[in-house]
Amino acid sequence: MPITDFLERNAKIYPNDSAIVEVNPEKQPEKNMTWREFNLIETAAESDKYRREITWKEFDVKANRFANLLFTRGIKKGDKVAILLMNCLEWLPIYFGILKTGALVVPMNYRYSSDEIKYCVDLADVRMLVFGPEFIERVDCIVDEIPQIDNFFYVGKKSDTPDYADNYAEMTYYCSSTVPPVELKDSDDAAIYFSSGTTGFPKAILHRHAALVASCYTEQNHHSQTKDDVFLCIPPLYHTGAKMHWFGSLLVGAKSVLLRGVRPEWVLQTVSDEKATIVWLLVPWVQDILDSIDRGDLNIDDYILSQWRLMHVGAQPVPPSLIKRWKNQFPSHDYDTNYGLSESIGPGCVHLGVENIHKVGAIGKAGYLWETKIVDENGEPVKQGEVGELAVKGDGVMKCYYKNPEATDEILKGEWLLTGDMAKEDEDGFIYLVDRKKDVIISGGENLYPVQIEDHLRAYDKIKDVAVIGLPDKRLGEIATAIIEIKQGMSCTEDEINEFCLSLPKYKRPRKIIFADVPRNPTGKIEKPKLREMYCGGSLVEAQITG
Repeated sequence: MPITDFLERNAKIYPNDSAIVEVNPEKQPEKNMTWREFNLIETAAESDKYRREITWKEFDVKANRFANLLFTRGIKKGDKVAILLMNCLEWLPIYFGILKTGALVVPMNYRYSSDEIKYCVDLADVRMLVFGPEFIERVDCIVDEIPQIDNFFYVGKKSDTPDYADNYAEMTYYCSSTVPPVELKDSDDAAIYFSSGTTGFPKAILHRHAALVASCYTEQNHHSQTKDDVFLCIPPLYHTGAKMHWFGSLLVGAKSVLLRGVRPEWVLQTVSDEKATIVWLLVPWVQDILDSIDRGDLNIDDYILSQWRLMHVGAQPVPPSLIKRWKNQFPSHDYDTNYGLSESIGPGCVHLGVENIHKVGAIGKAGYLWETKIVDENGEPVKQGEVGELAVKGDGVMKCYYKNPEATDEILKGEWLLTGDMAKEDEDGFIYLVDRKKDVIISGGENLYPVQIEDHLRAYDKIKDVAVIGLPDKRLGEIATAIIEIKQGMSCTEDEINEFCLSLPKYKRPRKIIFADVPRNPTGKIEKPKLREMYCGGSLVEAQITG
């Protein structure tokens, strides 16, 4: 079964039920937009509406219309079509429209520079690009350098459409809404996602329909979505994390809400207005919500939150101290965390489970339909409690790195995928991340795992965020350096941090403290290569920063 079958089934069984809602808090609230209004406006992405909505039937019709438009432009099975959009109501219909043609969908990071866009378009052999208003300048810069792209579709106001592009809303309006006559199989190639690119230009990750379908079942098993649930999706849809969590809602035909913004008050207001029951947050957003409540900027009694049953976090190691704070504030919420990577179709290959809150700090055990093992450098399983590299196996493992057999061979060992994450397993079989293999600090012959030091530091009540990296040292080789971001309105000194770290073994204590902002990418991961570039090349400026 291809992933598109789920959409077509929902359109038949739940034609008039809400499928996707877009909420844009920066727009003045107005009445809900009807399907007719949605079709007739010049654009959707630039609409002045605060809230827009489509049903499952409308979703499927939009996907069919775009698929049939692509056919008129020569797109065929096996071609590649890229999406470069911010989260919006058009995103998922466009995604499924591409899949319905048998072409591969290529979602692209909205933070890519012009050079990165060109690199990814070239690498993935993209023939067509769909882009929004935020990207006009970046595409303008390279449009003459990507002649292999036959067509550009612009999702925005007709009057703003670049002269080299066609307007998406105008072009799809008159297209047929019939289901495209394309036979799709589980084994067919479906999508190319890009790695985070934190170590250079990203790799192209090729997934089959079978991987997308497997993620639907994994997600729904983990979080028990029903037709009555409402999923609030905030992270970017170009990333496997957001989309694969949404796949649980797709499987049961439940409503989902795309929130265009991450301010704490926007999150709680949308949960309240849309009666959201499941919310996936990144660590910085959890921190921001709790800090806003602590400062008195937010009063949770102003919102209707009683229906909110599950808050889950992923995309990075989760500090146990942060979840303890959350549970103190929201004791009725189930908590869960999922581990995954784009090469394993996103979250879920390892899963904590809401029943295992006593194991907070662990990433969990093998997820539904997955297997795990922890191996040494020779690929042999390590003893329980020893540190090794986490490997995973399941239908969600990528087919390959597209056009990169050498990189594929480095991490695919038969049916097993080497994750690059160092981990260990406790006596109960729960897996704990120790750190990224490439982030391990070797100081005086000792292996230091930054995540362990970061978890300790985050428990200090003045610290908002922290990253630990290794910096060169003539005597020890590397030393652990903590880049610390202080909470708003607070000040902190190096002596305070050093005193707080006295409870750590001496060799694990950071030897340098830098007070500065901690950069994270759109999926919440700390950009450690950027930090190493910032602080390894020149002199380290250590100063007290008042937040």
